[in-house]
Amino acid sequence: MIKTSFRDAKRDDIEAVAALLADDFLGCNRESAEYEKYRRAFDAIDKSPDNRLIVLDIDGEVCGCLQLTFIPCMTHGGTKRAMIEGVRIKKELRGCGWGEKMLKYAETESKAAGCGLLQLTTDKLRPRALHFYEKFGFKDSHEGLKKWL
Repeated sequence: MIKTSFRDAKRDDIEAVAALLADDFLGCNRESAEYEKYRRAFDAIDKSPDNRLIVLDIDGEVCGCLQLTFIPCMTHGGTKRAMIEGVRIKKELRGCGWGEKMLKYAETESKAAGCGLLQLTTDKLRPRALHFYEKFGFKDSHEGLKKWL
């Protein structure tokens, strides 16, 4: 029987998570094998009560990941929100429902953390991802901007 779970990442998962992040047409150009940077990021996420790095574990193998950040906000009457980043599913498992299950898990965890809003961004070069998120109930309601520092 196959054993699957969603769990908080461990330090031993860093290389597998980095590999998932690099395994697409955008990630292959922006991610690196400089694992020390990922270790520092992981340590900061792991220490913060408002950040979680969640992995999909199938028989002991990291097959998916996302980062979930809880943000207290003054807008919308002080509604706490959750931000999802870095959603990835192993290539050979895409289209099998794992992304939806992972988002449902993130939604449940966000509600349990007292969040009233769940948000994410996706690159405009990923129209299939945008369609996937819209099917899950996300609305393309805002323009997002970034400025690299």
